[in-house]
Amino acid sequence: MEKYPLRIPVLITCLAASVALPLAASERTLYHGATLIDGTGAVPRPAMSILVSDGVIESVMPDSDATELDATRVSADGLYAIPGLIDTHVHLATPPDADRSRTLLRRQVQSGITGVRSMADDVRSVAELARQALTGEIPAPDIHFAALMAGPSFFDDPRTIAVTRGHVPGHTPWMQAIDAETDIAAAVAIARGTSASGIKLYANLEAEAIVRITAEAHRQGIPVWAHAAVFPALPVDNILAGVDVISHSCPLAYQVSSSTPVSYQDPMPVDARQFQDGIPPAMIELFARMAAQGIILDATNLVYARHEAAYAARAEGRPPRCSAMLTYQLTRAAYLQGVRIASGTDGDNPPEAPWPSLHDELEILAGPVGMAPMDVLLAATSVAAAAMNASDTQGTVEPGKLANLVFLKADPLQDVSNLREVAFTLKRGAVHRRTASADKVPSAR
Repeated sequence: MEKYPLRIPVLITCLAASVALPLAASERTLYHGATLIDGTGAVPRPAMSILVSDGVIESVMPDSDATELDATRVSADGLYAIPGLIDTHVHLATPPDADRSRTLLRRQVQSGITGVRSMADDVRSVAELARQALTGEIPAPDIHFAALMAGPSFFDDPRTIAVTRGHVPGHTPWMQAIDAETDIAAAVAIARGTSASGIKLYANLEAEAIVRITAEAHRQGIPVWAHAAVFPALPVDNILAGVDVISHSCPLAYQVSSSTPVSYQDPMPVDARQFQDGIPPAMIELFARMAAQGIILDATNLVYARHEAAYAARAEGRPPRCSAMLTYQLTRAAYLQGVRIASGTDGDNPPEAPWPSLHDELEILAGPVGMAPMDVLLAATSVAAAAMNASDTQGTVEPGKLANLVFLKADPLQDVSNLREVAFTLKRGAVHRRTASADKVPSAR
């Protein structure tokens, strides 16, 4: 069972009669001959068949047990079947640009991504994209999204203006300013009313506010997704409050920095001197506590590596809070302590690039972070599904789960870069294939 119940947006349940579901989503189709890597951590199973009906996995069996089944048969001989991939940290509407978002979403689903978690955007735009993705009106992963809460002093941030146009930043259901006078029960209920899958805690909150919001959100059945450091609150405050997912490895290091920002607007970087002799014991203890509580880390290594490279080239804007290398070290330390790592990117590649940035993030996890290939695959499947509160419906290849699958031409456990070897993707049973033009362009690694 999921920790919190799945929420289906009200606007999605009232579909017009003219809406056409994706071709083949309702057929009974047997994909046979594949080597199955099911997302549970089990060893690969060769010569397996997957029966799909009405967009759901009906059964999984050896090929020898599927010879008499009445179904359209599709050969997957020589292919590797895995659960659909999930990017646990995207931004689809900051600011809203629906045409650009549809382009990125189409590339994602053609590249094996069947789910994304949109981490605080203009929900008016994201909810419509989510409806279109769910009904098959556009080729896209399913979209889960967050409603944001932060301290009042955060809402002079220009991004909050961009995603609340027509309203006052901090005073919309999807972007709420929280202070000591806020009715937290009402604020959580209002956030839930947006059909958000979770509440994101972002900036300028005291530890006591995090405790109150998290307790009330859990009482109302919605998870809490927090920035690693919600200044002035520190990482340990998130952990003590019992949030469900923490985003970004880098700011976890503020737990042991000699000084820390008092607000999100403070550009103070992490004190890297604390890590000259390795990961401090206090950080190891922090990671062990996260693991014990089942808190998932949405590590987003890629965004810090790119920020470091961009700042080195131009020295413009806010300096990086962490180096790429320190970010990798923190993610690895968390991984070694048993923290479940999820596959967030916090930024996609440009629309003209052939591949979405998720593949770059996964190759970082396998490379400088040093995660085992199976654990990298789990980060983008079963752990990612748990991070967006969707374990009941996706993340593994099992009967009753959505038919969200990727068929690969090479073994991802031999080389994680083989996740780019996409033969085709199933999303809710509908087939999505990469365009020939995209496959001719070199990988953006």
